[in-house]
Amino acid sequence: MSLCINTTTPEGMVLAADSRQSYRNMKGMSRIGSDSASKIFQLGKRVGIVVAGLAFLPENGIQKNISRFIDEFKKQPDIEKFSIEKIGETLQKFFENKYKYKDELKKLPNQIKADLERQGCEVVEIKEEIGHVRFKFKDPNKLEKEGVAGVDQLQFIIAGFNSDDSHQVVKVCVPGEVEKMRDSKSKGMEYGASWIGQTDVISRIVLGFDGRIGNLPILQEAVTKFTPQVVQQQLRSLEYNIQWGTMTFQDGIDFSVLAIETTNAIQRFSDGIAGDPGDIPGVGGPADVAIITSEKGFTWVTKKNLRVGDKELDLQSIKNID
Repeated sequence: MSLCINTTTPEGMVLAADSRQSYRNMKGMSRIGSDSASKIFQLGKRVGIVVAGLAFLPENGIQKNISRFIDEFKKQPDIEKFSIEKIGETLQKFFENKYKYKDELKKLPNQIKADLERQGCEVVEIKEEIGHVRFKFKDPNKLEKEGVAGVDQLQFIIAGFNSDDSHQVVKVCVPGEVEKMRDSKSKGMEYGASWIGQTDVISRIVLGFDGRIGNLPILQEAVTKFTPQVVQQQLRSLEYNIQWGTMTFQDGIDFSVLAIETTNAIQRFSDGIAGDPGDIPGVGGPADVAIITSEKGFTWVTKKNLRVGDKELDLQSIKNID
């Protein structure tokens, strides 16, 4: 998986990402493939992108790294003139054409049915929705439960400055939607942090809970008794009151790197949660960091270089070798 973070401050934007790359082998098991993957890319002079989720997509029968598709996307005409929001919409359409996830979604209902019956469960309902399948079943004790299954997602955060010097951040999911996270023209949305990938640790730290809290029967009961909006509002009262608008660049970098390193450490000592044991430690390797400003554009703060033993090389020096 990954953990990629954008922290937007009054001084500019921070993009940070870990370096671990995982994949599913021929048995469908998740494995760690590398701790030297790149997940931050420059899209334009003042625009950057981070990517989490699937690391490879097939094209013409060959598995290709997502970075290859990002390079292809960057060559689209007039992309330098697009707003951040427009780039997000265009990126989603681009990867909708590349990622044939709808074929996998069609297989899910039969897979879910077979898996539940193998566990001695009775299928009550299986309903296909956009990007996922929702199902109800009775366990061997005749207790009715619900579940959601979906295909692996591609997740992106795009951050940068528009031609009028306004800044925006959008999150793009395939399958999924384009969601505006930051916008300097919208009051209350100017500054803050957003994250994608294995976000449970940072969500617990900052928000006070992770998304799986919605699977708890007591919370599902609360939603029916009140409303989803009321429950969400009460849960958000647990969020730490972080003054994003007073952060310096260094604060933004420190926060982003701390979140990645803390997730790495927690995954080292844990194996999922009690209610859903067994999970891959998908965050690891060194953290890459880039910043974006209106004046100087996209700039690397720290970036992995190639190494031979103790000798460090960079790609530019290799290109200059005759």
